Order: sequence, then C-alpha cells, then structure tokens
Amino acid sequence: MMRNRLFRLGAAVAAAGVVLSMSACAPGPSGDTAAPSPTNEASKDISSAGPVTLTVWDQNTDGGISKAQDQLNAQFHEQYPNVTIKRTVESFSDLKTTLKLALSSNTPPDVVQANQGYPDMGAFVAAGMLRPMNDYAKLYGWDGYYPEALLKQNSFSSDGKTWQGDTLFGVSQTGEVVGIYYNRQLLSSLGLQAPKTLSDLNSAMAAAKAKGILPMAFGNLDKSPGIHMFGVVQAALAGAPAVNELVSGQGGAWTDEPSLKAAQQVADWSKQGYLTPGTNGVSRDDAVAGFGKGGALFTLTGTWLQQTMQDDLGPNAGFTTLTSTDGQPATTGGQGLAWAITSKSAHPDVAAAYVDFITNAKAAQTLLDTGNLPTVLPADYQPQPGTVAADIATQYRDVQKANGEVPYLDYSTPTFYDTITAGMQELIGGQSDPQQFVDTLQKDYAAFLAGKK
Repeated sequence: MMRNRLFRLGAAVAAAGVVLSMSACAPGPSGDTAAPSPTNEASKDISSAGPVTLTVWDQNTDGGISKAQDQLNAQFHEQYPNVTIKRTVESFSDLKTTLKLALSSNTPPDVVQANQGYPDMGAFVAAGMLRPMNDYAKLYGWDGYYPEALLKQNSFSSDGKTWQGDTLFGVSQTGEVVGIYYNRQLLSSLGLQAPKTLSDLNSAMAAAKAKGILPMAFGNLDKSPGIHMFGVVQAALAGAPAVNELVSGQGGAWTDEPSLKAAQQVADWSKQGYLTPGTNGVSRDDAVAGFGKGGALFTLTGTWLQQTMQDDLGPNAGFTTLTSTDGQPATTGGQGLAWAITSKSAHPDVAAAYVDFITNAKAAQTLLDTGNLPTVLPADYQPQPGTVAADIATQYRDVQKANGEVPYLDYSTPTFYDTITAGMQELIGGQSDPQQFVDTLQKDYAAFLAGKK
C-alpha cells in the first residue's frame, strides 16, 4: 500500500539541520470544497523567499528509507540554508488516522505524504486540502521524468471524484513491488529454485512444511499486510489487466472466479499451517524479524524492506515476484505514497522545491545508497548479481516492462481499506469463508460505483 505501506510505530530521528516535531495539529474546519486553483505563479526562486520553516509529515520510518530521508533533508537545508525542515514522522497506520485532522486545521503541514486512491487522497482533494501540482510538474519536468502511468496514480479530477483524473496532486519518491523474499540457504537445502508461479510457491511451502520449516513468516496484526497477501495471489490468478480494471472501476467484480480462488488460496494457507501461528496477533516487524533469523523459508512483503533483509540475511536474502497464468509478471505495487503540497501552505514554491529535491534523479542515488528503490531507476544501475538488490531491480524492471503492476487494492473505494483489512483478518482467522469475504468486498465496491452514477 505506499508505499512504504507497512511501518514500525513511532520511529523518528532528527538529522543535522532538521527540527523534529511529533506534536499533532489542533482540529479546525473540515473544508468541503474541491482543490483550489493556484494563485501564485510557480517559481524556483527559493533563496529569496527569506527565512522559511517548512513543516513536513512523512511515514518513512523503516531503517533504509528513514536514513535516506534524514540525509536528503540535511542536504536540502545545506543547499537552502534559509529553509528549516520541521519533520513529523508517523507510521502508515497512524498517518492515516491523524492526517485528515491535521489538514483540517488552520495551520496544516506544508508537505505531506498522502496515500493514493479514494480513501485518503481523493477525500483530501474533494475537501480542497491539497494544492494542484500540474504547474510544478512542468516547471521541474516531472511530466517527463515519471512514467505517465505512475503520474496517473497520483492524479484525480479537481473535485476528487475520479481517481486517475487530469490534475496531479503529488509525486512519489520510491518504487514498490510486493513479492516473496526467500532464504537462499534454506531454499537450496530443499533442492528448489525461487518460485515464479503460484504453483511453484505452493510446492515449495509444502516441501518446507514437510521438513519442519515454517513456510512463510507473516504477521497481520497491522492489518495492511493482508492487503498485500491477497493482492499478490489475486494478481497471479487474474492477471494484471483484469485487476487493474477492477480497482479502477472499469470492469469486473470482486466475486469473479479469480478473486474467489485467491480468497480460497489464502484460507488454505492458514488452515495448512503455512503461515506464522497466530498470524493476526503477530506484527509485521516480528514476522520479518523471525524470517531474518532464518526462521522461515519465505516472507511476503514489499521492496521497502530491502535494507532490512540485507542487514539480517546478507547474501542469503533473495526476492522474487510471481507471474500470472498467462506467463506475464503480475503483482501488487507501483510507488510509495505521494508527496503532496497542502492548499493552505504559505510557501508552495519552497514546498515544491523540497518535493523535487527528495524525489529527483540525484535523490535516486541517495536512495540506492541506503538500500531503497527509487521510483525511477537510473538506466545504468546494475547492482552486484546474486544479491537481493539485484533481484529487486530485475523484478521491478520486468514488472514495469510488462505493465504487470497492480495498484494497491485499497484504492478502490473510500471505505475499501477498512473493508478489505477487516475481511482478511476474518478470512485468515477462519471467522469467514472465501465466498463471504468476496461478497463483503463486492458490497462495498458496488455501493460506491452506484453512488458515482
């Protein structure tokens, strides 16, 4: 989801020249108007802005990306000493809870990371809380630097009613692919290769179970990991085009056969004991830590944990994605949360310069150096073969080339995040069956589409 999309709670470190603030904003008017048109002419003249304190909210809490953010913030302050970054760091789940309140205040942050899709970005745009960024896209060349499909994921109609509209409301710093991390040593001991299909994955997990090895370390206490698990399996069974149409409201239903089969597969993994015992009561971090200690053959999560996997398993860490039934790469992913400018910011030009600074080609190298995947990989980037960094770069490029990335499923409706995360906990826990799960998703989806007509 983001994306860095799963995060440790409460982590925050102050970098040199950066002021860190964890205080929440006071509530204020909620706003009920669409995004306002910019009143200033976009400019790159930041040095003449005078002393500026730029308030920034992000959820870059995982090790590698947190380090990168600290470095980029310090570098920005060094280049523009008149600008002080006042940074607030929150987990993804906390940010979802507090950001709307902050944006509703009379003194919102200047720059925020907003989750794409209807639940967050769409609601903020509809309430007039985010500043359109088409002018800055032209000024800084974002419309040429980023693939059009990724810009569309950060766009809405100006009233917030249509996702992937004609108005840009943010750009992303990191690329993301959700896939399967594996322990090379354990996989080799079983005489197996990295799985490329859902059938391969099932066979490998069965082999691990037979040898007393936990097949997949997985924790769903944070709820959002469940979206990733279902998304990976659904994409492998339905293919990227079908899931893309479904998420964007262009066709299909959540009760279609591939989605039902995906739900059945997840339920089967839980019943077969392929997942960490008590999955719904285990945090993502604890599950990943167990995998990093050699306690499981696989874990399912995103590329934002590259540095963690390198630190924990070194050369034994590997990464793969699955192909769909047509042989084409297909998996959940895309890009991290969008960096957006709030409509009440008194310093939109400074905010835009900051957003460009932390997302551009130069920033990409800082991200790579700290074990992260930038949204746009440098063409000449070739990490050492046989490393998890090389695996991730290869998978990201292959999936993009095949148009095999499926947007995060929670983008589908304003309430879909809550619906699918609760549904996955019940499915994994055995409180609902696959048919009940997809019926619940379809009810939410159908109600939203009907309301748009």
